[in-house]
Amino acid sequence: MPRLAVAVVVTGILAGAVATTSHLDHKQTLTGKAAMGDWTTDGPGVRRKVTVADLPKPYATRSVDNGPRQVQRPDGAWPKVPAGFKVEQYITGLYNPREIVTAPNGDLFIAESEPGRVRVLRGRNEKGAPQSNAVFASNLKLPFGIAFYPAGPNPKWVYVANTDSVVRYPYKNGDVQASGTGEVVVAQLPGYGRLRGGGHWTRDIRFRADGKKMYVSVGSLTNDHEDPNAKDDRRADILEFDPDGKNERIYASGIRNAVGLAIHPVTGDLWCSVNERDGLGDDLVPDYISRVKEGGFYGWPWFYMGGNYDPRHVGEHPELKSKVLTPDVLVGSHYASLCMTFYTGKSFPREFKSDGFAAEHGSWNRVRRVGYKVVRVPLKNGVPSGEFEDFMTGFVTPEGNVWGRPVGVTVAKDGALMVTDDASGTVWRIQHEK
Repeated sequence: MPRLAVAVVVTGILAGAVATTSHLDHKQTLTGKAAMGDWTTDGPGVRRKVTVADLPKPYATRSVDNGPRQVQRPDGAWPKVPAGFKVEQYITGLYNPREIVTAPNGDLFIAESEPGRVRVLRGRNEKGAPQSNAVFASNLKLPFGIAFYPAGPNPKWVYVANTDSVVRYPYKNGDVQASGTGEVVVAQLPGYGRLRGGGHWTRDIRFRADGKKMYVSVGSLTNDHEDPNAKDDRRADILEFDPDGKNERIYASGIRNAVGLAIHPVTGDLWCSVNERDGLGDDLVPDYISRVKEGGFYGWPWFYMGGNYDPRHVGEHPELKSKVLTPDVLVGSHYASLCMTFYTGKSFPREFKSDGFAAEHGSWNRVRRVGYKVVRVPLKNGVPSGEFEDFMTGFVTPEGNVWGRPVGVTVAKDGALMVTDDASGTVWRIQHEK
């Protein structure tokens, strides 16, 4: 059973001098090479805009294997957030916490992927830790995506996306343990994940705003090419199903690994948070956060960021070149953009309403580290400008080691932003101070 930690609080103002940059968004947006930066230029409020015109040529720098050295959180280290916000350690001691989703009644459902279970946390006690902590379902196969259906205050089902299937459990508000083993809705998703050496293994799941369709993201098998021996062409796609798993089709394609999916609460648009390919140098190819166009083709593996050929595929499929869509927000190469959500609470300042938040797990294929933070995507009427802003940073030590890696983001019932961190096994709680 995970240890319930006493919640420790630090304000954004006290979290370090870099937090005082929280109002940079009103003064300056970093562009060009400066926008790419690295962890030493990160700080709450630092705003960036990366464009296709800023991108270098392939192989402008060498490709490296520079995975992070993970360490225990050093004494005095703590996540940094903008001035006026505070960070609490809601719980620690979890095992591989990944996606986190808020149930209509406020319970927090967390996929602990490697042990194959979904956990439920409820409320806050006098120490700021969960009042209850229970395993909702176990014996799952690398579960990741979680969704409640139908939308509204009284869902009847909890859907869980395993690496190889989608299952659902009967649910009523307040349930902390599943009844039964779950009903298989989609019996065979492509790939089978790490269980069979099948490349990207996460599968996220969301329902269309009207509840009539279910979206499931499936990442590619490889970095930059299709598997010539594969009989299954449903990878590097977002798939669409009826809620009962029938009438499958490809909703959008050429998306290397859409780890996170989200539905905008006002426009109803489907969004994705995507890991792009590696091996082309420090600043290619940018990961991205974007609205997803029905029937859209986003280039993988032959093209990137519009009709730019991957040098490993020059001359292949010229008929597709003019069809490649450019994503909305380029967050920089090798950030490893994972889960995302939109702010639907009422406790953050008004300018945050319906803005996007995404967890950046952090780089391995880059000389200087990037990612290891949560970013905000400012929106106007649901439309992005291409800019993004550092919101939660501070997980990298001065030596360049890493003690925290954000994965999941959700908005709690009280308006706090909850962030899972699979390096330290922690759920962080970020709230605005009145």
